[in-house]
Amino acid sequence: MSSQTLREARKYEEVYEKMIPEEERPKFHLSARVGWMNDPNGFSWYKGEYHLFYQYHPYSTHWGPMHWAHAVSSDLLHWKLLPAALAPDEIYDKDGCFSGSALELGDGRQLLMYTGVCKERQADGLYREIQTQCLAVGDGVDYVKYDGNPVLTEKDVPEGGSRFDFRDPKMWKNPDGTYSCVVGNRPADGSGQLLLYKSADGFKWEFQRVLAANRNRFGRMWECPDFFELDGKKVVLTSPQDMLPQGFEYHNGNGTLCLIGHMDPESGAFVEEANQSVDYGIDFYAPQTMRTPDGRRIMIGWMQNWDTCDMRTDEHRWYGQMSIPREIRIRDGRLWQEPIRELESLRGEKVEYRQEFVNGERELKGVKGRCVDLTVTVRPADAERGYRKFAVRFAQNDLYRTSVSYHPAESVFKIDRKFSGSRRAVIHQRRSQVRDRNGEIKLRLILDRFSAEVFINDGEHVVTSTIYTDLRADGISFFADGAVTMDVEMYELAGEVH
Repeated sequence: MSSQTLREARKYEEVYEKMIPEEERPKFHLSARVGWMNDPNGFSWYKGEYHLFYQYHPYSTHWGPMHWAHAVSSDLLHWKLLPAALAPDEIYDKDGCFSGSALELGDGRQLLMYTGVCKERQADGLYREIQTQCLAVGDGVDYVKYDGNPVLTEKDVPEGGSRFDFRDPKMWKNPDGTYSCVVGNRPADGSGQLLLYKSADGFKWEFQRVLAANRNRFGRMWECPDFFELDGKKVVLTSPQDMLPQGFEYHNGNGTLCLIGHMDPESGAFVEEANQSVDYGIDFYAPQTMRTPDGRRIMIGWMQNWDTCDMRTDEHRWYGQMSIPREIRIRDGRLWQEPIRELESLRGEKVEYRQEFVNGERELKGVKGRCVDLTVTVRPADAERGYRKFAVRFAQNDLYRTSVSYHPAESVFKIDRKFSGSRRAVIHQRRSQVRDRNGEIKLRLILDRFSAEVFINDGEHVVTSTIYTDLRADGISFFADGAVTMDVEMYELAGEVH
């Protein structure tokens, strides 16, 4: 039996989503049904469909007491919105059902694991959030919280670990039929660590070890962890808070971190071999992955940045989008990402140009739009003289534009949305270091009304940004400082989310 809190949320979303016109939403990115969206949760395959839950506050476009919203899809592009799955309605989660994950139990039921939040008054008189791990079981639509909640509490945290920063469980099923999960935590040094737990049945959990420790290298608390095997390597994904920049690799604020390594056969410890950002743009956080029935590892992230959450005004009834789901792999010791191949099913007719000369600004007939799949390969027209800058400008008219540019002398790629129509002094530019091939670089831009995702050199590097430019600004142009030739291939993308 659902609680009054959950019934109210379901009734509210059903009524108020109808007030959001389809044309005011992204075409093929999942956006908040109504109100606020953040982290993806419970990304999984169940009963022949992809399931994606997300952090949700239906009653406003600002963060509030967290619920879990729910959507399903057959292709990761067309989403059907289901009723809210969880609401903060128990003593142990009365202040929020924070992030978590989902999997199928042996008996065919779907198990959700999430962080329950309860504010508690401390000895100093201040209230702090106590975070515990909780379960709910259901049939893919309706879920019942486990009588034994919470299943992991401060008693299950190693010595020195915080009970205030203990969240975001990511579960998986092991080959032997047992279950494991990794949870973010803050140890005594104030940075972050990831804790590994194991269960025989999915309900009784016990601590195994610290899987990975920050030791004050990458930000502070590590949120939204994930752990999986990919192309013969073990991969840790997590989202550190309060990062300091490191060259062009990591940026100020909340970021994304990928650790690539292996398991030590003797100690069972994770051994780091390499680290990198997951996304080098402005808006990407809290990614979660799943394995598809055909064996691909797919990742999706919250296409937003905590430091830019006031870009939207209260007149809008939704806030927050998910990234395009991405196929990921390990290649040359790095994480590579490409849009899911299903995206090609949305393509319309092809517009193509080869060996176009650019020195200054150029537009090409038929190359325009706000929902497009655009691939540009650019190279110096004269290999000896090179070029100083190449840029693609989009969501453009006389007043607005967003641009991505590459400067080969410094190997620096930049995204710039300061002219996108924002009236807030938030982050508008990001730079990162990419590799070219004798000045040649390949850019694939996926544009969907309110976002741009740029996959560089077939996914070696990805840069993501939201834009809220007037949809009438649909021009695309190319600019070169120094002579280049470029190949252009563009498809309009169709399809509706709902």
